[in-house]
Amino acid sequence: MSTVATAAKPAGPPGAAGHPSGDKRFKILEVFIKRQQQRQDALIEVLHKAQELFGYLDDGLLWFVAHGLRLPPSRVYGVATFYHFFKLKPQGAHTCVVCMGTACYVKGAHQIVAALEQAAGIRAGETTPDRRLTLLTARCIGACGLAPAVVYDEAVAAYQTPESALARVKGWLSDGAG
Repeated sequence: MSTVATAAKPAGPPGAAGHPSGDKRFKILEVFIKRQQQRQDALIEVLHKAQELFGYLDDGLLWFVAHGLRLPPSRVYGVATFYHFFKLKPQGAHTCVVCMGTACYVKGAHQIVAALEQAAGIRAGETTPDRRLTLLTARCIGACGLAPAVVYDEAVAAYQTPESALARVKGWLSDGAG
């Protein structure tokens, strides 16, 4: 028997009582914000924690953070969109990040991206409809001596080719493998 009230959700940002959805991750985030003493200069740390808890930062979550830190939502959104680390859309179960820095690009990174886009049926920056793979590019991952480098689920792989990249993600794109 449920004891949860079925009252309509209030409009606007949730208050100090948590989140109307009842999602416990909001309470965890609220406690984290309080541990930061609601300091506005803790915004990046709070956004990292929010993304760690939820996987990505949607508009409602950005609003929650803005309210918790007493910041304008535009400022929170501005920071979340400025830094490449923050994701505003759900990500795939696996991520593939192709470095597009000068050394990697000169050694064929653009060809790797093209091959992966064709195989996955998506463009860089997108996630497959089945949410198995997110294909991203980075300006530079700082591994120029390994060029071209690709990061597969946070593991850097050196000297990649379109063929080696396709072999690596093939299981991620097929049914149930990975």
